[in-house]
Amino acid sequence: MAPRRLPLALVACVLAFAAACSVQAQNTPQDYLAAHNAARAAVGVGPMVWDAQVTAYAQNYANQRRVDCRLIHSTSNYGENLFWGSGKEWTAREAVQSWVNERKDYNYATNTCTPGRVCGHYTQVVWRNSVRLGCARVKCNSGAILITCNYSPRGNYIGQRPF
Repeated sequence: MAPRRLPLALVACVLAFAAACSVQAQNTPQDYLAAHNAARAAVGVGPMVWDAQVTAYAQNYANQRRVDCRLIHSTSNYGENLFWGSGKEWTAREAVQSWVNERKDYNYATNTCTPGRVCGHYTQVVWRNSVRLGCARVKCNSGAILITCNYSPRGNYIGQRPF
């Protein structure tokens, strides 16, 4: 008896579904928390917890930005980090890692960023008093990915160190 062959279209559908599930699986609350909490642990700051109210805010704002995918900060009492990427299915871990990579540009002794560089995303990730986290990820109309994380209470107060 000859082996059965699956129709090529069926194989393609199964592979597409598996890829979509893989990307979704990399954007769970635990993925966001793990990336944040690893950076916080590296500097001796306690872990964050996932917060449904903060998440609802992040999702609502991400949905509003889906049309234009612009990195415009919302106006709320939450701290906020925004990430934009195109050309691939950017994940939670990659977005948070991009913010954590700013660590090299943060000088704890002077509590400043390297001149001409940005480090405020990193300091928000590790801000000791920000203990509740909510994030959202959307695919914009352009095909790009927008990820927002919101922090409660907000951090990055001028004159205060994050940890």
